[in-house]
Order: sequence, then structure tokens, then C-alpha cells
Amino acid sequence: MAATSLKLKSRRRFKKEWITSYLFLLPALAFFIMFVVYPMIHGIYISFFDYSLTNFKFVGLQNFKELLQSSNFHQSVINTVVLVLVAVPVVIAFSIFVAMTIYKKKEWLRSLFRGIFYLPAVTSVVSVTVVWNWIYHPNFGILNYLTGLVGMKPMFWLGDPKTALMAITVILITTSVGQPIILYVAALGNIPISYIEAAQLDRASSGQIFTKIIWPMLMPTNLYVIVITTINTFQCFSLIQLLTSGGPLYKTSTVMYSVYEQAFTFGNFGMASAMGVMLAVIIGAISIIQFKFFGSDVEY
Repeated sequence: MAATSLKLKSRRRFKKEWITSYLFLLPALAFFIMFVVYPMIHGIYISFFDYSLTNFKFVGLQNFKELLQSSNFHQSVINTVVLVLVAVPVVIAFSIFVAMTIYKKKEWLRSLFRGIFYLPAVTSVVSVTVVWNWIYHPNFGILNYLTGLVGMKPMFWLGDPKTALMAITVILITTSVGQPIILYVAALGNIPISYIEAAQLDRASSGQIFTKIIWPMLMPTNLYVIVITTINTFQCFSLIQLLTSGGPLYKTSTVMYSVYEQAFTFGNFGMASAMGVMLAVIIGAISIIQFKFFGSDVEY
């Protein structure tokens, strides 16, 4: 009887704690369902419709078929992939280099550099784009002034199809390194110094210490930074909208900007939703590959 009574009390206590926990979670859960889950499901739903301000007609997979045949959408996908392939490796390499450099400095100097590199990440996107717009200005920009010192002719960096995407990539990299540098500095602090000292006693080179000790122990941070940076790069939108509006000749248009353009310029919400679905599928597939490749040695 005593054992049965204890079990009943334990179950009642567990049930009470379970109910209390979910009551505390309910406000956040309600907002998550209302503003994340429902819009996501609704977006998938209307991707099968010819949906505009004056029309709502079921068309099945027609939106997806038109996307696969659209040269403008193909260009947007290519531009987005180029951004990812260039920006993500550069952000990772530069962040690790800077983190390893400033980690060896004194604490106050390390904090100063972390603040300097993190500043673009917390600065308004509009402010950043205004500054870069002046840097790239064809007549008064400092970049053309510096290149002119070595005999180069002034260039319309954001208006030339050959240089526009490269110019956007540079801005994207400079605004993306702040958080990774902070994370890598923190991760370097978790590496036992005894491992490195033992390797140095065995006369291991700097390259061997990095590849055999530092890099493997940075893998959890690498996984997070690679996945998040990839997702953020795929969702690049503000820079495009504020600087080039996808031009010239769609050479800087990204998938995210195409979604915005279809929805709020052309009023084709069904097509925009289909683009969003395809973008989500692409990001999900790449994230799974990254978890498989970089997360095999990471404990979750």
C-alpha cells in the first residue's frame, strides 16, 4: 500500500510539473505557432495557387514548372550559389585567422578587437549600405580614388555586370565576420594549453598543431558557423534591395530578392511562395549535408 501511494504521489507531482511547465511555455509557443508555423504552412499551401490581389486559382505544380523554366530565376539561383561559395569559406578562414591572432593579445586588447570586428554586425544595415554606397561611388568614392593612384580608370562598381556581384560579396563578408570571430575566440579559450605545449615539446610545426589539435577541437564551432553563415548568405536581401535592386541585368538578384520582387512588385504571391518553398528545400538539403560532413565528430 505504501509503495502504491508513493507511486500515485509521484505521478501526480510529475503531471503537475508537466502542466506547469507547458503553461509557462504557452505564450512563447503560441507566438511561435502564429508567426512561424502557420505562415510556413500557409506559404506552402498558396504555392499551389495562382494567387494575386484579384485572383485565387488552384494551379497545382504550375508555379514550380514556370520557375524551372525562368531564366531570371536561374540567374538568381546562380548568383545566390556564387555568394555562398565565395562568402562562406572566406568568412570562416578570415574569422579563424583573426581569432587566433587576437587571442594571443592581452585581455584589454582582445576585447577591443572583438568590439571593432563585431561593430558591423550590430550596426544598422541601412547605415552600412550608405557607407559602402559612397565607397563605391563612381565619381566621389574612395575606392576609385585609391585605384586611380595606381593608374586604373574609375569604375561603376555597382552598375557594371562584371563587378556588381563581387562588390556585394565584399560587403556581405565584412558584415558577416563579427559573430564568427567572437565564437572562435571563445572556442580557442576552451582548448587545453597542455595539448599545444606537449605538441611543441615534440617539435610539431605550427601547421601540424593547427591541423591535428586546434582544427579538430574547433569542429563544434565550425559546424555552427558554417550552417548559420550559409543560411544567412542564402537569405541575403537587404544589401541587394538597398544598393542594386537586383540589377544590372539581374546580375545581383538573389532568390530572396526574387521572392520579394514577385510578391510586392508584381503581386504574384503564389509564385513568390513557390520560390520560398524551393529556397527552403535547398537550404535544408545543404544543411543536412553540412551536418553529415562537419558534424560526424561533434557530440550533440
